[in-house]
Amino acid sequence: MNKRLFQSAQRTIPYRQLFRNGICQVNDSYYTKSIEFQDINYQLSTAEDQTAIFENWCLFLNHFESTVHIQFTFINEKNTDVELEKIIWIPDRDDKFTEPRCEFRQILKDQYEKGNNGLLRKKYITFGIEAKSLGEAKLKLERIELEILNNFKIIGCRARPISGYERLRILHSIFNQGCKKNFRFKWEYVADTGCTTKDFIAPDSFTFSKNTFQLGDGMMGNVSCLQILASELTDRLLRDFLASENNQIVSIHIDPIPQAQAIKEIKRIKSNIDRMKIDEQKKAFKDGYSIDILPPDLQTYGDECEKRLDDLQNRNEKAFMVSFLMVKEAENKEKMENNLSAAKGIAEQYSCHLRSLDYMQDFGLMSCAPIGINLTQNNTQLTTSSTAIFVPFMTQELMQEGGIYYGLNALSNFMIIVDRKKLKNPNGLILGTPGSGKSFSAKREIVGVILTTTDDIMIVDPEREYAPLVEAFGGQVIKISQDSKYYINPLDLTMVYNQDDDDYDPLKNKSNFILSLCEQILSNHGLEPVERSLIDRCVLKIYEPYLKDPKPENMPILTDLYEALKKQDHPVAQQIADALELYVTGSMNVFNHHTNIDINNRIVCFDIKDLGTNLKKLGMLIMQDQVWSRVTMNREAGKSTRYYADEFHLLLRDEQTAAASVEIWKRFRKWGGIPTGITQNVKDLLASREITNIFENSDFIYLLNQSGGDQEILAKFLHISPYQLSYVTNAQAGEGLIIYDGIIVPFVDRFPQDTKLYQLMTTKPDEIKAS
Repeated sequence: MNKRLFQSAQRTIPYRQLFRNGICQVNDSYYTKSIEFQDINYQLSTAEDQTAIFENWCLFLNHFESTVHIQFTFINEKNTDVELEKIIWIPDRDDKFTEPRCEFRQILKDQYEKGNNGLLRKKYITFGIEAKSLGEAKLKLERIELEILNNFKIIGCRARPISGYERLRILHSIFNQGCKKNFRFKWEYVADTGCTTKDFIAPDSFTFSKNTFQLGDGMMGNVSCLQILASELTDRLLRDFLASENNQIVSIHIDPIPQAQAIKEIKRIKSNIDRMKIDEQKKAFKDGYSIDILPPDLQTYGDECEKRLDDLQNRNEKAFMVSFLMVKEAENKEKMENNLSAAKGIAEQYSCHLRSLDYMQDFGLMSCAPIGINLTQNNTQLTTSSTAIFVPFMTQELMQEGGIYYGLNALSNFMIIVDRKKLKNPNGLILGTPGSGKSFSAKREIVGVILTTTDDIMIVDPEREYAPLVEAFGGQVIKISQDSKYYINPLDLTMVYNQDDDDYDPLKNKSNFILSLCEQILSNHGLEPVERSLIDRCVLKIYEPYLKDPKPENMPILTDLYEALKKQDHPVAQQIADALELYVTGSMNVFNHHTNIDINNRIVCFDIKDLGTNLKKLGMLIMQDQVWSRVTMNREAGKSTRYYADEFHLLLRDEQTAAASVEIWKRFRKWGGIPTGITQNVKDLLASREITNIFENSDFIYLLNQSGGDQEILAKFLHISPYQLSYVTNAQAGEGLIIYDGIIVPFVDRFPQDTKLYQLMTTKPDEIKAS
């Protein structure tokens, strides 16, 4: 048993005070502070990008002065039910979707636990300095904190300081793993009860033996240190340790050595080695051997010493004392030993040894907590590049509270849950070859929107794929065809003004739409100034009755525009009217009626599959105008509108609908709109002249399997590396890349097929038939 006896569990924790601002006084003159930092896509990057990240990480480490102690702490721990609820819980709403919401909640919970065993991974850097007082420490620590945050920003890593409350919560979590002891703390409790902060984070007891420890009646663990035996390491060592799917803490303590002291020490060692070489040469000469033959170890040490001295003097390298510690925990000793054995196996792969800290489990555990003190002193001297090989980045995670589920990270198995509303441009694209899961992915997002938000949803469905889902959630499916009895009047006017947009006038906006409509009808020849003036004059005329008395029956239809043009004493007006005649009294008069359906349902799907080729183009333009009308009304109500355009390449193929789409992608955000273009014909999409505008205004892109020709063009537009493209090459359905605010993450979406929601979303003919 450990001979160090403490009077209480609280006194085992090695700090004096922890303050609200996050500063921890460890002893009389040593103070620390902590920063939480996020991951970046190091593992997914190209070799060139990895080199750039590594070089920046070397500069990051070199930045620290010898007076600063640094500790990196990486924590894998089981999520509590409360934390799990924050991430994936979908609150009940006063609607009719309780059953699908419960099913979706269970699916998310199962996916979460299956994906990463319910683990939560956190990364912290704790830094400490000597100071005579708290005031002096505060100034020094804030300066260092600002420098660290700036350096993380250069690397492209998001980081934030953590408060005293958060540090206490982290320590409570470490010291109470497996214990049924919730963290309950307020700063007022310290003054009111006379307790210290340690009383709120310490377990009921610490039990330390030769090579294990136990936290109260909870987890059992072991603390080990990594002995570096290899002459060269790889950046995969730390990655493989951190990829562990069980409870653990990895802690790396780094102490910069003053440059002059480091060089002096290396020179001293070199002198000793040179003296030993001379002694060996004298001995060899005396025994009649060649003086050039030296013991291999002596030669190796000499070469390493020469190299290290050259690095310190000529290669912008510094020296550090590094201590690598690891805590492995489990519910019982057998599981803990299995976890530890797996970690030792990883170490041996890289010619290292993971050695248990016998009779030092207490010092080891406290040194692994992000307090910023190393009580073990199991140090190895390394240069900057050797220290930086423990680069702490793997793959960036996309997990936001209150977001929508999009699959699992293919590298880490963490859930991808994001909120597109938090993006600067929430506009999005879902792109994939036939059978890649494109429509299913769109429907899965729509289900998430329905169950987790109050947003309105409008869908343009050219292939009749969304009706079952829309009808199941009480939405309105509007089938528009030449033989349909359901009508939408393209001249419907929404009289909503916005005080924040002086340039917006409902009538002027409608006039612009009618000009585009006429341009479409006139076979895209482009309207001349005279034609525009005549149409605009007639538009203002036909809306006069409605503006005076806004009754539904006073809303104009295409017949009114046709007759107003016929009355104009101008030959050009007669030509326009003649072109309109087919759509007024001819066989394509489906859009020459007053609206006779409810288009105010929260979910509206426009089924335009049965429209002919010519009418389909016109229909898609009219549907876009309907979407604008809904967005206009919802903006005043403070509600968001989601717009899904399937077969999106069709909209970009035609000049009028392409222009309208670009207008949506540029302006929708300010109006509370979130558009999504969906297509399997990526080649046609990329052929559009407007595709650059679409990509530049889309911060959300969901890439499924892509054909070889499309990949090269997508890589150019989206700055995707060849390695990243491998995730959309011959990919299975539901696999690909998600691009969120420039972050590229590979995903896998294995939605459970034995659910009612899956049956509503699947587009596979055999599964639809079976259901």
